[in-house]
Amino acid sequence: MTSDKRRPPAGAAVLRGDITRAIRRALMQELAAVGYGRLSIEAVARRAGVSKTAIYRRWNSKLDLVIETVVAATGNKLPALDTGSLRGDLTLLFQVIAHALSHPLASQIIPDLLAEAARNPTIDATLQQLLRAKQQEIGGRLIGLAVQRGELPADTDADAAVDLIVGPLYWRLAIARTPLTPSYLDLLVESVAAGLTANGTVPRQREPSVG
Repeated sequence: MTSDKRRPPAGAAVLRGDITRAIRRALMQELAAVGYGRLSIEAVARRAGVSKTAIYRRWNSKLDLVIETVVAATGNKLPALDTGSLRGDLTLLFQVIAHALSHPLASQIIPDLLAEAARNPTIDATLQQLLRAKQQEIGGRLIGLAVQRGELPADTDADAAVDLIVGPLYWRLAIARTPLTPSYLDLLVESVAAGLTANGTVPRQREPSVG
């Protein structure tokens, strides 16, 4: 009798998910500790408790490892921003962003990668792509819903609106590194909502010039 059980193909590389996750965790910790410039595959392997070979089976270089891990870490979708009002959506969005930026690893890694992007075109292009995708996601959802409800004009410039929404929170948490308080978050929601809904405050989309 023949068995229906099949063996995996000889020589096939089976990449265990737990090892991949351990490498990614170690990468984020090492990146926060020493920065991209001093980061080494050897140090990541030691921290993860794996061999360098395990890393090179998955990524070709330090740059590939960092970019893929950062993309995976930022790939989480935003929650459904549809609380029924612009202020409610802003409150939910600020809570999500504040939670992400308040993480010790994020507060160390993000400034370092932004500085490295000025020297490394590949990192710069990747970060720009990620930032544009998040900007479009926020703008398309939060601003789009506010327009549908009649809270914002149809010609609101979504990119400028997102800058006004995210900028103050990023500055406080990632640059100034000042802790958030519930009262400050409430004040920020009211200030941004007032700014977005004030006539003439947020730029409108310009008509294309003719000739």
